[in-house]
Amino acid sequence: MANISEGRDVAFLAGLAELLKPALLDVHTDPHHNRSVFTLVGTEAPRTLAETVVRRLSLDEHEGVHPRLGVVDVVPFVPLEGSGMAEAVAARDDFAKWATGAMQLPVFLYGPERTLPEVRRRAWRDLAPDSGGPAPHPTAGAVCAGARDVLVAYNVWLTGCTLEETRAVAARVRRPGIRTLGLQVGAHTQVSMNLVDLSVAGPRDAFDAVRAECGGAVSHAELVGLVPQRVLESIPQGRWEELDLSADRTIEARIGALGMSAG
Repeated sequence: MANISEGRDVAFLAGLAELLKPALLDVHTDPHHNRSVFTLVGTEAPRTLAETVVRRLSLDEHEGVHPRLGVVDVVPFVPLEGSGMAEAVAARDDFAKWATGAMQLPVFLYGPERTLPEVRRRAWRDLAPDSGGPAPHPTAGAVCAGARDVLVAYNVWLTGCTLEETRAVAARVRRPGIRTLGLQVGAHTQVSMNLVDLSVAGPRDAFDAVRAECGGAVSHAELVGLVPQRVLESIPQGRWEELDLSADRTIEARIGALGMSAG
């Protein structure tokens, strides 16, 4: 799930998706966040994405409600069945060395060393890049490169709640396994979540927790990217539509559609 700081230039995003098509599982675009999430397989596609984005985009021209450190903001490497975290860490480290060598990008690492929220809090303050120089790239900023387990990015949109109220809801929902932000998104507010321990909390748990804390003022749910098949199967099918889930939006289904194997 590589996150780039562009969610409004439809033509550029369509061209990028076409370029990445052989390795592309999913694209999620949000103009309010001004951010797009490309779910990719393999180690070469993230490099193609990074080269293309760094050539085209400038952080100086970016505005959006989601925090970011660079035009190529987050590049995680995730082990699927048949591989382990050691392979993900090696792929992450190789990407970081390549990004610095090829494009002079500073890279902050997350995963075993620290979490992504910690990088966002500390970068350029008391945390220097793990690869690259001590200052941001003049147009591209920096990259957060990670090695992590599968997570689910999930948003719950609220209606009739102020930003202050939404941030309070996000704080009450936050717990081990659920990372949250409260954001203003157009006329609505949103609890934006990363479900980082799917054995503790999945989309149904997150949705129900937000609805309980906000008094029922839920507009709709939004899956960002894909879910593992096992997570979908743990939720009654009668709730899939409400939770913005479907059988064709699993990692396994999309890998199968590319003619690959998840194992």
